[in-house]
Amino acid sequence: MSIFIGHDTRLVVQGITGRDGSFHAKQMLEYGTGVVAGVTPGKGGQTFEGRVPVFDTVAAAVRATGANATVIYVPPMLAAGAIYEAADAGIPFIVCITEGIPVLDMTRVMPYLRERGARLLGPNCPGLISPGQSKVGIIPGNICAPGRIGLVSRSGTLTYEVVNQLTRHGMGQSTCVGIGGDPIIGTDFIACLSAFQADPATDAIVMIGEIGGTDEQKAAEWVKAHVTKPVVGFIAGQTAPPGRRMGHAGAIISGSSGTAAEKMAAFEAAGIGVMRRPAEVVELLRARL
Repeated sequence: MSIFIGHDTRLVVQGITGRDGSFHAKQMLEYGTGVVAGVTPGKGGQTFEGRVPVFDTVAAAVRATGANATVIYVPPMLAAGAIYEAADAGIPFIVCITEGIPVLDMTRVMPYLRERGARLLGPNCPGLISPGQSKVGIIPGNICAPGRIGLVSRSGTLTYEVVNQLTRHGMGQSTCVGIGGDPIIGTDFIACLSAFQADPATDAIVMIGEIGGTDEQKAAEWVKAHVTKPVVGFIAGQTAPPGRRMGHAGAIISGSSGTAAEKMAAFEAAGIGVMRRPAEVVELLRARL
């Protein structure tokens, strides 16, 4: 098994004829993802790579293909509209890769999705991959391997580093999820931790957080109360100066609540094994499995 995606994923690529959409759609097809349709307004009737039909609207794509997931590669000013369109078409799982979506747009998107029962991953995220089953987004498939370690991360590049460490040491992954680092995101740590806890194919969980906000502290409390599987974690930004934004829009320290030290202390209090550097992930997991 896996979480959120798998062999039964039927994927639409919104923005499939654009530069980023076409590049990553080809990568997903080569990985074996069930890409069943693309959407670019005004280009309906074309095909992508000679086998994926392109539609003018998401609704038309869903009617024709029975798609149950979508991934969005459109410019920031159009991304909220693309999310609305996917939800209106009845797609239950929406992945938005786009970076730079205005926060005000996301404050309107989230209640709209809740009303329609749709899950959003992102925005400003690398997507997710269930190795050997499906890849939705931009996580490189060649560094992943099927296995029983679940991973959830706010940082895209650190996701790749930790996954590479796991794979090199024979620790395959059930699903790797990049939730994104914007102030407002659709799927948080707790949602992923809950899914991994319920997944019989996941034996242990890796969390990668970063400075800013209190999501990691809330997740640590949830782990202590609800997770019975081993959990190890890393916090990026351990040397960041207070008041300075580091990378993601959500990665800014305010007072003491968003510091790496405070988050690492919360992890330790919850029984989460704390990495001082990503290379320690294998040693910590082996000690707990």
